[in-house]
Amino acid sequence: MRNAKFHCRLVSHYVTAVHLYIHVPFCQRRCSYCDFSIAVRKRIPTREYVEAILTEAGGIPAFPVETIYLGGGTPSLLPPDAIHRLLHELTQRFRIPHSAFRIEVTLEANPEDVTPDAARAWQRAGINRVSLGAQSFDDNVLEWMHRSHDAARIGAAVHALRGAGIENISLDLIFALPDELHRDWERDLDMALALRPTHLSLYGLTVEPRTPLDRWISRGATRAPDDERYAEEYLTAHRRLTTENYELYEVSNAARDGFRSKHNSAYWSGRPYVGLGPAAHSFDGTTRRWNVRAWEAYRRAMAEGRSTIESEETLTTEQRALERVYLALRTSEGLPLTVPYRPLPSLTVQGWIEVRDGRLKCTPEGWLRLDSIVNELTMQIEIPS
Repeated sequence: MRNAKFHCRLVSHYVTAVHLYIHVPFCQRRCSYCDFSIAVRKRIPTREYVEAILTEAGGIPAFPVETIYLGGGTPSLLPPDAIHRLLHELTQRFRIPHSAFRIEVTLEANPEDVTPDAARAWQRAGINRVSLGAQSFDDNVLEWMHRSHDAARIGAAVHALRGAGIENISLDLIFALPDELHRDWERDLDMALALRPTHLSLYGLTVEPRTPLDRWISRGATRAPDDERYAEEYLTAHRRLTTENYELYEVSNAARDGFRSKHNSAYWSGRPYVGLGPAAHSFDGTTRRWNVRAWEAYRRAMAEGRSTIESEETLTTEQRALERVYLALRTSEGLPLTVPYRPLPSLTVQGWIEVRDGRLKCTPEGWLRLDSIVNELTMQIEIPS
């Protein structure tokens, strides 16, 4: 299988641990803004899904794993015993510490799925970090988003997780919503901070093709997000979180000291990762490959013993260098200040770029213009190999 050949190359290139991502595609409904690879199901095909993931994992060499991330979709729709089986058998398959899963193991969850019993079962299975899809604390906004929970469920979910011993809790919030929703962004930030999460992920609303939001805009039922509102709310969040001792360590992510997402940080630093499941991506440092998107196509390929890889690309030296620039500038660490990366006057004068600790770093205003900054940098300098 092409899957096995790719991962053999990955292991031959790297002796350090890789990061394991498992895509769980199932959702009960599609959110208004979502263009992710999901499968809307009233009944979750748990047995078929777990068998398919374990079959794919069985064709991969037993490399060491540094983090595990169950993303989606809605991983919290899987029954707790299915999550336990997945993690237990992956522990047997790969080189993962057995003692209480000393590595970071994240589960994405919707608030309505988090009950005290479920949280305790997840903790026993090895989950020690939960990323909670809060999005807003305004019930009208949640209904517009097609979310299945109300604002009260968010706080109940956080308390259930803490009661089960899961302290590392991240909240997702979406900003820059259409004006007609009258969403109070500062109130949402206050409500989120009152729950004392260890981590926050902030995503500006974007209009993706063929989503419900795209259709609403095309027929005039709502308006596209406003750029000025986007910038204002992003900078408001940055100031508010900094005051509350959170560090924005990446353009969309803030954490208390010691609670950065180790898994997501691996993507931004170019470290190798392996993806299992439909639409999952893998990267060995030079080649990126991805599985077929649709759940049914993935399931059939696994059942018939065929490769699940839809396509792959090998990055050129120039592409790898460009990615290093872009990914580094997404983070608070920034880019090493070597001769080719001297700060351009137009960027520093406008306050978008600064030099600190021997590194080139974006300011919050610069993060709002990251694509333009990278473009200007790479057009005026020679990218090193």
